[in-house]
Amino acid sequence: MNAASSNSNVISLVIKKAERSLTVLSGNEVIEVIDISLGFDPDGDKLAEGDGKTPEGEFYIFTKNDKSRYFLSLGLSYPNIEAADRGLKEGVISVQEYSEIINALSKGEMPLQKTALGGEIYIHGGGCAEDWTRGCIALENDRMQELFDIVSKGTKVLILP
Repeated sequence: MNAASSNSNVISLVIKKAERSLTVLSGNEVIEVIDISLGFDPDGDKLAEGDGKTPEGEFYIFTKNDKSRYFLSLGLSYPNIEAADRGLKEGVISVQEYSEIINALSKGEMPLQKTALGGEIYIHGGGCAEDWTRGCIALENDRMQELFDIVSKGTKVLILP
């Protein structure tokens, strides 16, 4: 990845689960397409803690962690508004949990992580030979380093089926 060519436009990420790919965009320009792996049960949207599914929808990076147990990691804003709305409607989360999630999202902060909807969804290193995470997106460590170096907090991430 050439970070110099990406300085003039905002970086965003598009993850296509079916293709096991992460596309780095600078504005509308494709900078790179990176191979990824997903949760151990990747088909469908994340519904609950422990389901092994990688969530789908719109997110942002809320943190950059250079001390991750999986090399480096970028925290995704899951649960997002759609997951919180569904969780409240279905009685999976409480009104208090819902309020905390929505409040954090409105400020671009880390949403509540320990709920029945799941949480702690990251883009991280550790390899991508097979789907092995608990819902995260995994890359080879060298690719994770490149991504980590050009992505900032607030970067938009779209995860498609």
